[in-house]
Amino acid sequence: MSIHKSFLAEQSLQLYLKHSLLKIVGDYPRTHSIRRLLGELNRVLKFKELEEFIRANRARLSALEDAYLMARYFIKEYSKEDAKDMVELVEETLKIIDKAIGEEK
Repeated sequence: MSIHKSFLAEQSLQLYLKHSLLKIVGDYPRTHSIRRLLGELNRVLKFKELEEFIRANRARLSALEDAYLMARYFIKEYSKEDAKDMVELVEETLKIIDKAIGEEK
């Protein structure tokens, strides 16, 4: 069950990032990479707090990307704690993106 939570957490952030880029720029990179999408959003917004967040959470963001790949192509079970951390990471990321977009207006 935790693999599904991890996968859905990744999917929600990926789609939110694409939505944000589409809204701000009118397009988004054709990728599934959370880190690339976050980097592109930060390149456009130039929001220092988002840049610091990305740097501080690089390993967690990488694990979140892995959850997408593992759920689709491999069998890997995540612990409840890992799945919870991924959901919390997505919530933290959404808050900072909303803050960055609010600052950008």
